[in-house]
Amino acid sequence: MARTSAGAGFECSECGWQTTRWAGRCGECQAWGTVAEVTGAFTAARAGRITPGVPAARPARPAVPISRVDAAEAAARPTGLDELDRVLGGGLVPGAVALVAGEPGVGKSTLLLEAGALAAERSAVLYVTGEESAAQVRQRADRVGAVSDRLYLAAETDLAALLAHVDAVGPELLIVDSVQTITAAGVEGAPGGVSQVREITASLVSLAKQRTLTTILVGHVTKDGSVAGPRSLEHLVDVVLHFEGDSRGRLRMIRALKNRFGPTDEVGCFELGELGLIGLPDPSGLFLSRQHRPVPGTCVTVTLEGRRPLVAEVQTLVCPVDGHEPARRVTSGLDGARVGMVVAVLGQRARVRLGRADIYAATVGGVRLGEPAVDLAVALALAGASSGLSLPRDLVAFGEVGLAGEIRNVAGAGRRLAEAGRMGFRTAVVPAGTGPAPPGCGLDVREVTSLAEAIAVSLGAEPGGQQPVS
Repeated sequence: MARTSAGAGFECSECGWQTTRWAGRCGECQAWGTVAEVTGAFTAARAGRITPGVPAARPARPAVPISRVDAAEAAARPTGLDELDRVLGGGLVPGAVALVAGEPGVGKSTLLLEAGALAAERSAVLYVTGEESAAQVRQRADRVGAVSDRLYLAAETDLAALLAHVDAVGPELLIVDSVQTITAAGVEGAPGGVSQVREITASLVSLAKQRTLTTILVGHVTKDGSVAGPRSLEHLVDVVLHFEGDSRGRLRMIRALKNRFGPTDEVGCFELGELGLIGLPDPSGLFLSRQHRPVPGTCVTVTLEGRRPLVAEVQTLVCPVDGHEPARRVTSGLDGARVGMVVAVLGQRARVRLGRADIYAATVGGVRLGEPAVDLAVALALAGASSGLSLPRDLVAFGEVGLAGEIRNVAGAGRRLAEAGRMGFRTAVVPAGTGPAPPGCGLDVREVTSLAEAIAVSLGAEPGGQQPVS
């Protein structure tokens, strides 16, 4: 490689790590092939070195004792959307910068438009759209009832014009949809590129801190579900929210991946309809089927989304394979690797052999169940599907299945049992050592130590007495 000129260097496009020599692997985030040459903008000051003879900058305000700092200035203000406030930890903090990421069409713009209209009831709100025209946003606002005289709308893609709108409106809340569509003059790179996104985000963060302006940025996601752009983008902001959901279903969930002002183990649930997003304080009913009679291959479990327990149903179908065709394993809403593990444990530890069978496993309502506590419900559903036996309609099961066939304890058992009792279930198959149900639940708690014992207790038959699919 040719020698670089003075003032040139190399920078990682993922995390912003800088070096004076090229490297195939980033020394900070360990990503391969992300270190590229940058010229002009790479200076000794950016590399962390202070130029001799240059006086240090004066601080904007003197340091004060921490006891004299007014903590009320950082008090969260509710957005008016209870499910969003649950995830944020009470609301938005003045001067905070939040990044909302999600797949296209999931409802990010609708969510923020409703939140902006509610916030406009108290103070001015500026909504800057770079992906749609002002008329298109107005049509959506009419549909969801998000029209307010103090909700200002601007269709801009230039950073300088955006800052001019902020000066003219003087809002307390700024919504930028989306940060990948804004461009800044004098910054190299195409709109949405690494350099553009990083510099624009840094400018908006600086603006938010200087003016105590609460700012919400909309970000795109990549194919693997991560936030598009450099990783330093997530480090610049205070809150990172992920808005997710199946585009073909009604359920939408928002969770915090980073939150400097609140918890990161909460989840908010919404239902997307023609009139916008409606908060679901009790979404468990969406994840249950409406079968009047028990059906083989189904089992209800209780999962924890953050600290919220949700009752969900697992459905399985086991079909014998004809001839020498390979068996299929199809999952929807479940972790395919864990389902495969449960199938192997069933065959080796509980004599429910499913090697020569097509297996289909899915959840109801589009909910995604990825925690190990769902293992026992999947195992019982598969055992029932292979034998043609049905589980009682008032039975729930949760627990992690080990490779030795043991049933392991899971976190939050008390909250899970309380939610199951509230939803009307009367029997719970749980790992040994879980303990009794909370008072008033009316649950018959049956503790089991192994998968074979769980099948016998739930289906009323020994695993060896079933008719496995061969």
